[in-house]
Amino acid sequence: MKIDRRQALAVLLASTVWDKAWGQAPLRPADIPVDSFFQRPQLGRAALNPTGTHVALCTRGTAGRARLVVVELETLAQRVVAAFDDADVITVRWLSERRLIFYVFDEEGEGKSGQADYLAVDADGTALQRLLTRGSLVSQGPQMGDDALFSLAQDISEGPGFLSLWRVNTRTGKLHELDVPPWSRGFLIDNQGEPLAALAAHGETARLHWRDGDRWRLVQEHERFFSHPFALLGLSPDGTVYVSSRSGHDQSALYTYDPSTNTVSAKALLRLNQFDMEPALIFGKGKLLGVHVQADANTTVWLDEETQALQAAVDEKLPDTTNLLSLPRRGESPWVLVWAYSDQQPVLALVYHRERKKLTLLGRSMPQIAPALMSAMNYTPYAARDGRTIPAYLTLPHSAGSRRPLPLVVLVHGGPFSRGSSWGWNAKVQFLASRGYAVLQPEFRGSTGFGESHFKAGWKQWGQAMQDDLADGARWAAAQGHADPARVAIAGGNYGGYAALMGLARQSDVFACAVNWLGPTDLDLIYGAQWSDQSDVFKRYGLPKVLGDRRADADMLRKHSPIHLAQSITKPVLMAYGKLDLHLSIEHGERMRDALEPHNKQVEWVRYDDEGHGWYRQKTKRDFWTRVERFLAQHLKA
Repeated sequence: MKIDRRQALAVLLASTVWDKAWGQAPLRPADIPVDSFFQRPQLGRAALNPTGTHVALCTRGTAGRARLVVVELETLAQRVVAAFDDADVITVRWLSERRLIFYVFDEEGEGKSGQADYLAVDADGTALQRLLTRGSLVSQGPQMGDDALFSLAQDISEGPGFLSLWRVNTRTGKLHELDVPPWSRGFLIDNQGEPLAALAAHGETARLHWRDGDRWRLVQEHERFFSHPFALLGLSPDGTVYVSSRSGHDQSALYTYDPSTNTVSAKALLRLNQFDMEPALIFGKGKLLGVHVQADANTTVWLDEETQALQAAVDEKLPDTTNLLSLPRRGESPWVLVWAYSDQQPVLALVYHRERKKLTLLGRSMPQIAPALMSAMNYTPYAARDGRTIPAYLTLPHSAGSRRPLPLVVLVHGGPFSRGSSWGWNAKVQFLASRGYAVLQPEFRGSTGFGESHFKAGWKQWGQAMQDDLADGARWAAAQGHADPARVAIAGGNYGGYAALMGLARQSDVFACAVNWLGPTDLDLIYGAQWSDQSDVFKRYGLPKVLGDRRADADMLRKHSPIHLAQSITKPVLMAYGKLDLHLSIEHGERMRDALEPHNKQVEWVRYDDEGHGWYRQKTKRDFWTRVERFLAQHLKA
């Protein structure tokens, strides 16, 4: 089946489900405080139990800590089943009909201890059991017992692997190690809760192993980085293995896989136009019911007519939001969990009763945000100078009305070899728009999710074609009449911070100022820094492909490092780094600051001593984005 991407949804102004809930809202977007955009969500996660009778919610209590709440759907009675004074409940999953497993973490303590724990509890708040302080919960289907599977890192010399696999009894905490191949990095679990497949990697080689009885069989070998023939997605109740594969096409699609012959199906089950498919599978009724996919927006493709009708019924009641449904995995419960959001509406958790055809609101992620004052985000691809189509999102400020042209911020995503954006509410974008800026989010070449050719077109193109894509986006926005070409800023974190500096170094005719947070400034230092979470094996086999070989491409890396172009950076720049950053050495920022200081008197530098690779504390977010607001107002004269 071939499907078209979902187009952006209509602008949300009001809905009878929540239109009375906002209280006294600000009269103008510019009046919304910085804190309102960047405070922690009141609602984090929601999960429906296997038989569809209860929903577990991660919600923030009056003390500010996220806690675990269970709602009995027929009565809407709520019970707090886990809450802590020094930690937050981050994620939750139903292990079985009444047993929950959840992850706690001190959100305000990131950059210091980083202590995290997995715990389990019954839905009535009893039988709380602490499980592990490290490791990762392995995905498996719904079960009747109390055991969970965890992977534990045994060796970090090559990054996250290798992993051992353990069965943990969530009532006693007792652990039992399972037999898996050495250097395993990921697992596919069968319907009996046993490991069926294991992806292993060592050095430059990746291997896929399949379990036959008590033995593991080597199925295939391939190069470790950027050459996987397919990705394992899941196993249906009838034993069908689903994978995401390109199979000779530019975009990946959904296929089935036969491990006995090591082949994917000749024909794709589902394919998207223009977008890679890396779907989340939805099982029920003993089969694959549908898949959640990400095109320009997130949506669901249902393969079951009854569920298609259910989606249509919910969408009719909530026409202005993307509505992602969670269905009971067992039994005939009439309740469905709905995760709803739009570009202007932060996430809402609701339940829908199929027989009564009624929606009930359970919680809001950002109740302080008035959707009517938010700005519309539109998917707006544009052409780069060499003709390549650059996917992008453009947000025009609500307050601008029909006034054009506007000051523009080109907001560059990190990675860079990742997808940066999707249609939905985004705190950074909406904050900038509330202050009167148009915001362009380019998915420049090298970004993933838009086909292999778009991804590989960014290899060894830091500061080159990848950078040209950003300038071409700014010029496009000006040519369309959206942006004032004299008032364009470039901003971003991580790779986006690198691109912001390169924008001033190489394209000062396009960009008037730049905001860089946590950006690398010396491409050679990415290889040489010891204070980094980049593994030596990735530096040896992965980075040379996508960034450049440290020796053979040394001249190229130097020519496109901001630290060696400091004399060309004469326009205003704001730079911010975290002292405790274990991902990117703060040396990148400090050396750049020192290189700019002799000749550029328009540099604003800030170091957050208690932050790592990102801003976790509320005081940091407030300080940083207040600085950004002041900086842009001064240099773009919004």
